[in-house]
Amino acid sequence: MAARKPRMAVFELAGCRVEPGSHQHVRLPAARLYNDAPLDLRVDVFHGVKPGPVLLLSAAIHGDELNGIEICRQIIQRINPLELAGTLIVVPIVNLFGFIQQSRYLPDRRDLNRCFPGSERGALGSRIAHLFNEELVQKASHIVDLHTGAIHRSNLPQIRVDIDNAQALAMAKAFGSPVILNSKERDGSLRALANSLDIPLILYEAGEALRFDDASINSGVVGVINVLKHLKMLKGRRQGRRISPVISSRSTWVRAEKDGLVLRKVELGQTVQPDQVLAHIASPHGDDVDVITSPVPGIIIGCTNIPVANEGEALFNIAQFESDSLEEATDIIDSFTETYE
Repeated sequence: MAARKPRMAVFELAGCRVEPGSHQHVRLPAARLYNDAPLDLRVDVFHGVKPGPVLLLSAAIHGDELNGIEICRQIIQRINPLELAGTLIVVPIVNLFGFIQQSRYLPDRRDLNRCFPGSERGALGSRIAHLFNEELVQKASHIVDLHTGAIHRSNLPQIRVDIDNAQALAMAKAFGSPVILNSKERDGSLRALANSLDIPLILYEAGEALRFDDASINSGVVGVINVLKHLKMLKGRRQGRRISPVISSRSTWVRAEKDGLVLRKVELGQTVQPDQVLAHIASPHGDDVDVITSPVPGIIIGCTNIPVANEGEALFNIAQFESDSLEEATDIIDSFTETYE
């Protein structure tokens, strides 16, 4: 007699029951505005027909990081729970206050991504982090967290992960961004919370705050689908051109040594060599020019978009690679750019 296949149980979230093979919108009461209007955390739950992982996909922990919201929107449109193994939980906007105000921060200027695991009786950020942790993170077996660069700063599509975590590194490689940056957790971050719970998490960084970037969004959508396939939550082969990302063990920020106008000489994704000119810092009065050069070989994975700077301001983020990997990294980024732009 053939063994029976395990029957998928109902998935429960915040008192809502999601039947196998269904998609349900769940609202988590998060806070209230000054006018007493409720502010709910909107969650989309796709509960599959076969057992499998529970993947939490989140965006806009920083409220001005919009690319991730659009990635989530497109993923919501693409997923059919009848074709899904396991459960996909999608939270397009975590920092509701920041999104409404087009701000990275909460109203009290706290960074929500420094408030985890949170507390029921703490400050606003701590309370939202507590709700997110208790209702969503605790139910997840894997997490993909979507980010962009800060305001007026662009990031090359990249995955940040602790490469010593084998499961997270495998997810990062499956995602298919050109660069994986070895990055340790920061206290109070969602990644630190996930690590403490032994939940593999990858962080996707791409584009600029308050802006849509088509290449970053398209590669992000493909990346999430690839992770779902890697986890065997969806069937089929990976989407897009197969890209084997290169791993950068560290990155270096290059800062302005004086105040002035920034005359940039390199672009995001460009390979640079030691002593190569990255920018000129010029006086607005035209009588003084300072040269900014690269201290290391590598690839520009982040840069400022404002052509003025104060002394000490970060201008370029350079990912460093082993000497025999730099040429490979250049080829991979060229291939990635050709695919998505």
